[in-house]
Amino acid sequence: MLHSYFTIAFRSLWKNKAFSLINISGLSLGIATFLLILEYISFEQSFNAFHTKLPRLYRALYEASSTGKTETWDFLPPGLAPISKDRISDIQSYCRIANNGMGTGIVTYSANDKNTSPKLFREEDVLYADGTYFELFTFPIVQGISNSLNQPNTVAISESYSLKYFGKESAIGKILTLNNQFGKHNYTVSIVFKDIPANSDLQSNIVLSLQTLVNPANLNGNDWAKPDGLSSQCMSIFYLLQEDADYKKVEQKINTLNKQLRPTDQEILRLQPAENIHLAQSLNDYYITTGNLGFIYLLGGIAILILFIAWFNYINLSTAGSLKRAKEVGVRKVMGASRSQLIQQFLGESILLNISGFLLALLLVVIVQDVFNTVIGKPLSLHTIQEGWLWILGITLLVTGSLFSGAYTAFVLSSFQPLQTLKGIFSKSGKGLFIRKSLVVFQFSISIGLIASTIILFGQLQYMQNTQLGMNLEQLLAFKVEDVERDGTFKQTTTVFLNQLAQLPYVKSYSNPGCMPGNWYNYNANGITRLNPRPLDEKKSYSIAIVDEHFIETFGIQLVKGENFTAEQCEKKWDDVDKIIVNEKAALELGFLSATEAVGKKIKWGENKQYEIIGLIKDYHHKSLQAPIDPVIFYPRHNGKYFVVRLTTPQIQSKVAELEKIYKDNFSGNPFEYFFVDENYNKQYQTEQQYTQLFTLASFLAIFIACLGLFGLATFTSEQRTKEIGIRKVLGASIQQILALLSKDFVRLLLIAFVITTPIIWYVANDWLQNFAYRIQVSWWIFALAGIIAFSIAILTISFQSIKAALQNPVKALRSE
Repeated sequence: MLHSYFTIAFRSLWKNKAFSLINISGLSLGIATFLLILEYISFEQSFNAFHTKLPRLYRALYEASSTGKTETWDFLPPGLAPISKDRISDIQSYCRIANNGMGTGIVTYSANDKNTSPKLFREEDVLYADGTYFELFTFPIVQGISNSLNQPNTVAISESYSLKYFGKESAIGKILTLNNQFGKHNYTVSIVFKDIPANSDLQSNIVLSLQTLVNPANLNGNDWAKPDGLSSQCMSIFYLLQEDADYKKVEQKINTLNKQLRPTDQEILRLQPAENIHLAQSLNDYYITTGNLGFIYLLGGIAILILFIAWFNYINLSTAGSLKRAKEVGVRKVMGASRSQLIQQFLGESILLNISGFLLALLLVVIVQDVFNTVIGKPLSLHTIQEGWLWILGITLLVTGSLFSGAYTAFVLSSFQPLQTLKGIFSKSGKGLFIRKSLVVFQFSISIGLIASTIILFGQLQYMQNTQLGMNLEQLLAFKVEDVERDGTFKQTTTVFLNQLAQLPYVKSYSNPGCMPGNWYNYNANGITRLNPRPLDEKKSYSIAIVDEHFIETFGIQLVKGENFTAEQCEKKWDDVDKIIVNEKAALELGFLSATEAVGKKIKWGENKQYEIIGLIKDYHHKSLQAPIDPVIFYPRHNGKYFVVRLTTPQIQSKVAELEKIYKDNFSGNPFEYFFVDENYNKQYQTEQQYTQLFTLASFLAIFIACLGLFGLATFTSEQRTKEIGIRKVLGASIQQILALLSKDFVRLLLIAFVITTPIIWYVANDWLQNFAYRIQVSWWIFALAGIIAFSIAILTISFQSIKAALQNPVKALRSE
């Protein structure tokens, strides 16, 4: 019997090839989209899940409230960790991690062969960590002992970096020389660990022993980085709690201890479960994360909606074509078929269609997987879906949707009365017509909503990328330099190099700053006030940017009032500096009635040190437009870590080649690695670019699948009204009139979809845009454009069949039965 059902189902689907193709295409695209998005969701959900001690791991955060907004950050005083471990029994262990660029520098490896030149590598993903790093985090060790990082001047490297430095030789015991802000030190490789997976928030190929910095001689004057320091917030702290510990109680104890150790600070310490570091615990969780839970929910919703569009196509087309199957049902009932048998037969057709769609979807996923991975920048595959609940959810949705869409169609078709259908007096069901129209409205509501959302995303991205930043980043080339030799000649060499830059005809200007727009400032500081401060002024935080006398000119920043730094001021020792420049935001934060009033006034930093404000620069967007402009204090200093040059436009590559030669002549121990400042700045918008690409893809698929259904409905409608069209043509109706006749019902449904969708998307978009300090306005034209796009595609789809019907010979139409 089952074989008979599937045989009949296959014959029926083969007989109606066009409808079957439309249904299978829509289902396969919907399921493929669902699977691809499921991969992305699973990947995001899997972050850090491989750490075996994850349930007992907590990250320490500082929390502070200002102007009604609560902010958190994960840089704390490193000395807090060992003291809290000693005094709070619920803390089993801890690990401090300095992963904020502290370890960045040049790694040198000298081969055993004396005739081979040392290998030089500029490494960015370097961090310092306690010896408990491999105890708290599950990064499998290939060679070495996990606690060997307890020893100073030891280093752990990944397998890929072991291969990079030493080839097939064993790395254990080999010496790497690191030259960074802490000086030039040798590190013995004591651990080789497996490459860290992509779904880890901790990413580093080089882990240096934090014990190295315990020795003051290894700090190179950077006393703020002392591992037992309590004044500088410079490291992340992870705590491993005892099995039965209540982390909220531990949090209270650490806060009490923190107040005792740092009585003047106002921050509150929070413990964030490590399992929430990537995705927040809930949408209203304000703790810092590296992922976006809201976007995960949104993507999941879009995946399900696109799947629904595909199923609704099946329901629509099957029920719309019910008149074709009416006589078949009547004959089968007369021959003795029960309703349950008919339901089983039509369910068989649905299952066969969904299985075909699912198999084709798997093939589509394999075909487009590499392109999809390139778009979102993540290494996904079907194997990524490892979460059991996601598989259960996905399979449940697929099975339930298949059964529901098939069951609804089966119940509708099996309910026909045999006497009426055989007499040919079967009429359309008003209820069925209403459901079909509702499904079309639902499909195009989703399509219009996704198109409008894509336009808004693209508009916000373009706004952020093209808004005047208050500086000019075009044709700015940047590269880094390190004092590799450490022989006291670096400053002189830098001066010679900068003088050579000044002589090049294609270098318009140059600078040697300590920080770069698009990246972070040098650091943040509080305790900066006017000479007559207001209450709580000392708690305000200011961003500190170390710059030279060419910074303002090179970056095209406007000096509103006062004067720029001089070369002499930039040459002063750190503690001898007594003049600074501020931006407008900093001047107002300091409490001056107007920004320009600040010029010529003095401020104090700490208890005794005073500085004169000699210049005021116009606010510019040092960071992305997602965040408000910070109050910035510019500190004069030569020998920053960046060289920035503004080049003339023609023949950029030949100029870069000449710059590389001059650079290597002066800094032979430095790899020449350059980047364009504007490209580096726009990397901040990578997430928004991915969102826009994903929404564009989702919008295209949604409207394409919906139009597949619309094409089928238009085909069925034109077939059903063949004689009517023939009569109207005989009576003189034009092709345009026939087209309007067949299209008006669909246009009405699209208008209803537009009216329903517009207020919903307007509200959601405005709420999302609140996340940006600088944002576009959601204008009426966005929805008009989305509607026009959806209408145009839908009308083209309908018109194809309508024009075909209108061009048909009326004699043939009237003669057909």
